[in-house]
Amino acid sequence: MRIDAVELAIVRLPLVRPFETSFGRMSGREFVLVAVRHDDAVGWGECVADVDPFYSAETTATAWHVMSRYLIPAMLGDRVADPRELPAAWRVVRGHRMAKAALEMAAWDLQARLENRPLCELLGAAARPIPAGVSIGIHPTLEALVDRVGEELAQGYRRIKIKIKPGWDRAPVEAIRRAHGDVPLMVDANAAYRLDDAAALTALDAFNLMMIEQPLDYDDLVRHARLQARLTTSLCLDESIKGVEAAEDALDLGACRIINIKPGRMGGISATLAVHDLARTRGVPLWHGGMLESGIGRAHNLHISTLPGFTMPGDIAASRRYFVPDLIDPPIEVGPDGAVPVPPGAGIGVVPVPDRLRAATIHTERFAS
Repeated sequence: MRIDAVELAIVRLPLVRPFETSFGRMSGREFVLVAVRHDDAVGWGECVADVDPFYSAETTATAWHVMSRYLIPAMLGDRVADPRELPAAWRVVRGHRMAKAALEMAAWDLQARLENRPLCELLGAAARPIPAGVSIGIHPTLEALVDRVGEELAQGYRRIKIKIKPGWDRAPVEAIRRAHGDVPLMVDANAAYRLDDAAALTALDAFNLMMIEQPLDYDDLVRHARLQARLTTSLCLDESIKGVEAAEDALDLGACRIINIKPGRMGGISATLAVHDLARTRGVPLWHGGMLESGIGRAHNLHISTLPGFTMPGDIAASRRYFVPDLIDPPIEVGPDGAVPVPPGAGIGVVPVPDRLRAATIHTERFAS
């Protein structure tokens, strides 16, 4: 696989509705889109870093700098023959996993298109419908939240995740249970709590939750282990799982019982495969998280979710739930059975619509060998 050119674009899409977490409230998504080229073939990737360094230290600006200054020069031309070689080629660059993931995932897409195979087959899996789950942000009232959950269930979603923060935890869970019974339900704190808040989290044991996701600080495995020992409900780690070593440490410490994999956060597909295989060996359930991706990132997520270790519904929602219009057409949809089909065709099976991409693009740059 020779890489002739890489193109970066900063793209902005407005959200269908604002999305609020413990970090704040978002009305749109700005991200770096990547195109990796070999002759007439193009592989697409999406950087999940945000404008602000709240979820992660990485931002769109840092990702652009690191990709253009360090990562892209190391992959152009004949420097790598296979996307599996990219992590080693970039080893001298510490961290910056989101920047690495965007380029590496685009290279995997390119390789699959060159072989005229779906990405999932290149990963060793087969296309299958992926159970759909949805993530719901913090709402201004309990009534509005309960209504939103009802609307999402009517759309066919099999699992509901709500965002929580101190002061917005027991009451929303109790309201949903009262209105919607035993719907599969989990909560995500995005590291908003401290161990001193354990009483508020142990109170959630009464509601038969699937899991509590990332309640404590993003790099604190020890206190997560102390909290898990006090909870009946399983903890799931997200931001803390930076790679296979962090996953192994978390499991050895007892810091979680479930892992959320986000390839765009962990450094790409190679890191994902390593954590996936570790979790299967250890008998740990996996699910695929989302980062408010456009249809490009969402298609990658669907293909990766076909791997056998992903046994729980992930944040795999319809593309129109977040962006109308999205960059891609046809859109990614939830079927009547509550599952999302993997886009057919080579690679990730989708490409941006040129007019939509032009309309959403703020800045572009091309790097050639």
